[in-house]
Formats: sequence, structure tokens, C-alpha cells
Amino acid sequence: MAQTNKLYVGGLSYNTTQDSFKAAFEQAGSVVDAAIIMDKMTGRSKGFGFVTMGSNEEADKAIEMWNEKELDGRMIRVSEARPMEERPKRF
Repeated sequence: MAQTNKLYVGGLSYNTTQDSFKAAFEQAGSVVDAAIIMDKMTGRSKGFGFVTMGSNEEADKAIEMWNEKELDGRMIRVSEARPMEERPKRF
């Protein structure tokens, strides 16, 4: 059972758009926020994103519905998002 309603989604196709990404997860319930992480230098998708579902139950349903399933021709991985770890400053 998900402890949080924020999910990590990995293995995204470069062809997946914000809209199609959000629409896919709306099949499992209400989506509060959906974001594909973009590379600042190239403007291309980094191949992963985050989805915040409306409830923990909807997050569980989204994991069940999408983990190791195909989206836009790529097998995606969906799991509970972990808190961002402290990273050393880059100069």
C-alpha cells in the first residue's frame, strides 16, 4: 500500500507528452500533478517523471495499472516516489 500519493515513473518514451502522460494516469483516478522531467540543456525528456494522484488508493491503483506495462512503445516502471536525497553542490 502506497504511503504517499506521489509516484515515480521511469522508462518513458521520448515521444510521451505531458498531456498523454497525464491522461494515462487519469485512467487510475484523479491526477493532482503530472510532470515529465526535461533536460535543461537539450529540452528533451530525461525519460522519467512524477505523478501525484488524488489519494493513496488511487496511487496504488496507478502502480497496479501501469507498472511494467507499455506506454508509447516503452515498458515503464511505476513506484512510490522517494524523498529527494541531498546531493553535493556542483560547481
